[in-house]
Amino acid sequence: MILKKRDVADCHALYELLVDPAVFPFVRQKADSYDEFVFLTKQTIEAEERGELISRTIVDEWGAPIGTINLFDVSDQSGFLGTWVGKPYFGKGYNKLAKDAFFEELFFTCDIQTVFMRIRKENIRSYMAANKLPYCTLANEIRQDIYNKINKDGDIYNLFQIEKDQYHLHMMRTQQQSLDEFDVKEA
Repeated sequence: MILKKRDVADCHALYELLVDPAVFPFVRQKADSYDEFVFLTKQTIEAEERGELISRTIVDEWGAPIGTINLFDVSDQSGFLGTWVGKPYFGKGYNKLAKDAFFEELFFTCDIQTVFMRIRKENIRSYMAANKLPYCTLANEIRQDIYNKINKDGDIYNLFQIEKDQYHLHMMRTQQQSLDEFDVKEA
């Protein structure tokens, strides 16, 4: 299991990872103290109960909390993705595993059709990660209305989108490639 429901019991470990200067500037829910982070976590849990967002804690193979993945501003079967992992876990594949698990849940359990990602143009790490996702599309031009809305205060963000159909097609192709590779090895 790479994802679990948010729990106040995970706040201490998550807060220590969140305040790292390599992470903090890029998170949506900023907390300047541990108590504020606990308060934000409680608000997040309540907002999910109201259907306003979907939030999970990312855990490592031993179940230790290492980050969060969220779908904010849920409306009209869409929302904005927000993900972060602690610096000690950068480059170890957790982000991809978490996204795969989260997209499975969003698209096939929660009836979400479109996931948007708003990525600061200066955040090269996240931009590169989004470009690596074969089911992710740069949407600055094709979703001009949303692009303009997220950049109303200046040209700050790139907009990416992931459609359920694109994701599902990618998953079917990946499964077929795995089956083809297995058949070749068995022959």
